[in-house]
Amino acid sequence: MSLALAGAFGIAGAAEYSAPAGQNYPKNLYWGDTHLHTRNSADAYSLGNMNLSPADAFRYARGEALTAHNGMRVQLRRPLDFLVVSDHAEYLQGFYRFFVDDPLVTGTAAGKQWLEYRDSGDMVSLFGAFVASMQDPENHPAFPEETRRLIWQDVAQTADDHNRPGRFTAFIGYEWTSMIDGNNLHRVVIYRDGADTAGQVPPFSGQDSLDPRELWKALARYEAQTGGEVIAVPHNGNLSNGMMFPMETVDGEPIGPEYASLRARWEPIYEVTQVKGDGEAHPTLSPDDEFADFENWDWDNIGRSEAKEDWMLKHEYARSALKLGLGFDAELGVNPFKIGLIGSTDGHNSFSTPEEDNFFGKFPESEPGAQRIENIMAGRLWQNWNIVASGYAAVWARENTRSALFDAMKRREVYATTGSRIRVRFFGGWDYAPGLIHEPAYLDVAYGNGVPMGGDLVGPPEGASPTFILVAAKDPDGANLDRTQIIKGWLDGEGALHEKVYDVAWSGDRAADPETGKVGPVGSTVNLADATFDNSIGAAELAVVWRDPDFDPDQRAFYYARVIEIPRPRWTTKDQAWFGVELPDDLPLTIQDRAYTSPIWYTP
Repeated sequence: MSLALAGAFGIAGAAEYSAPAGQNYPKNLYWGDTHLHTRNSADAYSLGNMNLSPADAFRYARGEALTAHNGMRVQLRRPLDFLVVSDHAEYLQGFYRFFVDDPLVTGTAAGKQWLEYRDSGDMVSLFGAFVASMQDPENHPAFPEETRRLIWQDVAQTADDHNRPGRFTAFIGYEWTSMIDGNNLHRVVIYRDGADTAGQVPPFSGQDSLDPRELWKALARYEAQTGGEVIAVPHNGNLSNGMMFPMETVDGEPIGPEYASLRARWEPIYEVTQVKGDGEAHPTLSPDDEFADFENWDWDNIGRSEAKEDWMLKHEYARSALKLGLGFDAELGVNPFKIGLIGSTDGHNSFSTPEEDNFFGKFPESEPGAQRIENIMAGRLWQNWNIVASGYAAVWARENTRSALFDAMKRREVYATTGSRIRVRFFGGWDYAPGLIHEPAYLDVAYGNGVPMGGDLVGPPEGASPTFILVAAKDPDGANLDRTQIIKGWLDGEGALHEKVYDVAWSGDRAADPETGKVGPVGSTVNLADATFDNSIGAAELAVVWRDPDFDPDQRAFYYARVIEIPRPRWTTKDQAWFGVELPDDLPLTIQDRAYTSPIWYTP
């Protein structure tokens, strides 16, 4: 089932910026991270990242070598194309400025309170002010408007200083950190704009409101006031205890058309994978999917205040959310969960390192070392061996600029990977020919006669079924491909939601089971003793044109692609070999990294 793809992909980027001429569709693939923290975040600073600034993060992303907190030199083998430094809006830059005695912060009500804590030696209360500020803002006041404005203008200007149109995109952004009863409702806010526009309005923080509807209203005010553009990107539904993709608002009202429309407007993409777990699917929700049990964090919420219950899961994972969205669309006429999928890291040490063999953790205490396996994240959360080396945001765009990348995110022509740079094209149409993928100009037909990932299929010809082009190529520096799959979700005439995973292309001479359609395991070349693997199995490229054999034109549906690599050692297995540490018995020793494309929807 492995097919050669000569010429199937274009080459991304050029050494020097030159605006593309005559492009009628995006030919370039750009890799980045939309969720990274630096010393400007209160939690990052209080947990050891006291020196590495947003400027350092941008330099590192562009390929410069830096010194990590453990003393090691760290550098990306391949630079990123874009980065969003998304420090927490709550007390943004506050701890850093406080500890260098900056009067901009020490002179505020919050700063004076922190001075009392510091002078009395109560560092627990001082560092706890970040979380407390979101739960009790009256007793942990926000900075004054002028302080927030000056700090935000500095943050925005730093991004502008490191933006290199055509070569590297430094987005302006922040994280809105809502945590209701310990449940994660966080969103990263990304601007299309430069500092002259974005800097006019300070971020909307969890101290302003913990309700996502208030965040969306603030984003609307920003756009109306400045003429700019902005989106919000939710993440870590797996730590929300059922609140990320809800049936009710935070105050208990049923979701109606207004909520659904606002969420669809402001949140076109979702961060499906990162260091705190993978959120594509869960084995309890998808028992027939042998790949659903992948780096799931399903114990509790982000505050560790309430254990997980099974009913919560369908409101936390992306596949289930996509299915729930079909039901809302049928009921309300609008789909609040019409989300494209991206990955990012949520690293808090200023380094974006989502790869198994170059993983520098989340906080400084999870940077490489013999003790990091047993260290506890943030000193009170989860053991570090649970941390996931993930993920990347992949964007198909015409050029490497803020506007082009942002526009691609809004139209959802993006996908997620769990750390590999797998290259994926996914299109849907009604009449793609089986041999189209072998034609040099197949992309002209794919775009001209269909829609890319993130799009909508409409108006089926009589008797037609959706036909999909799925083309995948391995990371040149990574593992070969095991298989490609198309996941379908649909709403039947009785209002019930369903899903099915189709193996559509695979490596080697394996045969699909005639009853289930499933293909057996690819095998493994992993040597656990030295934590290595080889690419003697798997395929470098897989391509297929696949037609849905079970299509019903009267049923709402979505389709997305999943690309699975062959096994390789997990980062913890690398640590075991390098540092000679022992691993917990129930910890997976190998991992099959993967890509998840944004869906294509069909609506009758």
